[in-house]
Amino acid sequence: MPARFPAERSETAFTDYKLPLLPAQAAVEAGRCLFCHDAPCITACPTHIDIPQFIRKIAGGNDRGAARTIFESNILGMSCARVCPVEVLCVGACVYNDLDEPPIQIGKLQRHATDRAFEEGWRFFEAGAPTGRRVALVGGGPASLAAAHELRRLGHACTMYERRGFLGGLNTTGIAPHKMKADRSVNEAEWVLAIGGVEMRTGAEVGRDVALADLEREFDAVFVGIGLGADSRAKAPGEDLPGVLGAVEWIERMKLGDAGLSGVRHAVVVGAGNTAMDALRELLALGVPQVTMLYRGTEETMGGYAHEWQAAKEAGARAEWRAVAGAFEGNGRLRRLRCMRVDAARAPVEGSEFALDADLALLAIGQSKLGAALAGLAGITVESGIVRVDAHGFTGRPGWYAGGDCANGGKEVVNAAAEGMAAARAIDRELAAGGGTGRRGATHA
Repeated sequence: MPARFPAERSETAFTDYKLPLLPAQAAVEAGRCLFCHDAPCITACPTHIDIPQFIRKIAGGNDRGAARTIFESNILGMSCARVCPVEVLCVGACVYNDLDEPPIQIGKLQRHATDRAFEEGWRFFEAGAPTGRRVALVGGGPASLAAAHELRRLGHACTMYERRGFLGGLNTTGIAPHKMKADRSVNEAEWVLAIGGVEMRTGAEVGRDVALADLEREFDAVFVGIGLGADSRAKAPGEDLPGVLGAVEWIERMKLGDAGLSGVRHAVVVGAGNTAMDALRELLALGVPQVTMLYRGTEETMGGYAHEWQAAKEAGARAEWRAVAGAFEGNGRLRRLRCMRVDAARAPVEGSEFALDADLALLAIGQSKLGAALAGLAGITVESGIVRVDAHGFTGRPGWYAGGDCANGGKEVVNAAAEGMAAARAIDRELAAGGGTGRRGATHA
C-alpha cells in the first residue's frame, strides 16, 4: 500500500460489494454469452470495448488476450470494471434482458481479465517513436491518464501537472470504497504511466504555481482534465456550523483518513444524485444508526441511479421527498435541520415545516465548476463553468483540448477515459498537420 495513505483509514472497513468471479465462475459466465454480431453492449459502452470478443477469449481460456482487447479501447478498464454503472450501460443493454434471462455479468468478467493482467504484470503497449512534440496535461485524473497513455503510444512527450501529491483524481478521492479503494486507484495510475515518458509534477496547481501562458509557450498542445471543484453550498442559515460538510469533502476524508463519525447518531444527506447515494451507504456501513436523504424532488426525478437507491434502502436509508432544508441549527455544533415541504414547482408549502435531528449533514447538491479558469483564453468558450468542446475534445483554441468532468459536467469514469483517448488522437492529428499552440512560431502556421 502506498505510504501516502494511513493504513487504518476509514475506507478499509469496507469489503467489495460485488465480489470478483473465481476462474471457474468466469469460464461458466463467459460461456453464456451469445457473442452477438451487432452487440448492443458495445454501443452502450462509451469506450466501445469489443465486449463479445473479450468474453469469447475468456471462454477460450485466453485471459491475456481478453485483457488486451479491453485495454486497447480503455486503458482504465480495471477501475471501470469496478465503478461503471453497468446496470445502465453494457449489462443494461445485454440482449438477455429482452429474453427474461439474467444478463451477462460483463463488469465482473472485465474485472476478472484486467485484475489478472495487473496482478501478473502483463504489459501490452509501448511508447511510439519520438515525434519531438510535447503535450501538457492539467490534472492527474482518469481523463488525463487516458490521454497521456494514448499520447505516449503516439510518440509525444508528456508532462502532467497535478495539484495533489498523488494521482487518480476522483477515482482516488471520491469513488465509493465498496467499489474501489484509494490505493487501488493510485496503483492503477502508476500502472498506466509505466509506459514511460510522462514527466510528473505533483503538488503543482496550474493557475497558481504554473501560468496558462507558460503552458502555451512551452508545449505544443495542452489537455485540460481538471475535474470539478468544491461542493456547492445550500445558502441557508447555519450551514457554517461544525457538522455541516460537503459530501465530496466528507467522502475524501473518509477514504484518505478518518471519517469523523464518533458520536454521530443521526445523519442527513441533502440531495439525491449518485454522490448522495454513495454517502448514504457509507454512513450506514460505518455504523451511523439513522441516515436520511432530503430531496426537493421525487423518487422518480432523482438524479441517482435507481439500483443505487435500492441498495441504500436495503441498508436502512430513508428519504424525505419534496423537502428542503430551510436552516441548520445548533449551539456551537449542528443539532437539527429545519425543513419544509415544497410543491411540484419547488415552492414552499405553507404550514409544512418539520425538523430532523442531525449530528451530521452532508451537502450533495452539486460541485463548483473549474472550467472558468480557462475563460480568459481567446477561442475557449465556458458556459456555466463547463468548457465547451467538440466531439474530439477541441476547445476552439489551437492546441487546447479538454475532457472529463470539466467538459462534460460530471459523468462516469468511463466517459472521462473515452474523452481523454479521443482528445489524444485529435491532438496527434493536429500536430501532424502542423498545428498546435504555436510555441514554435512559423512551424505551426
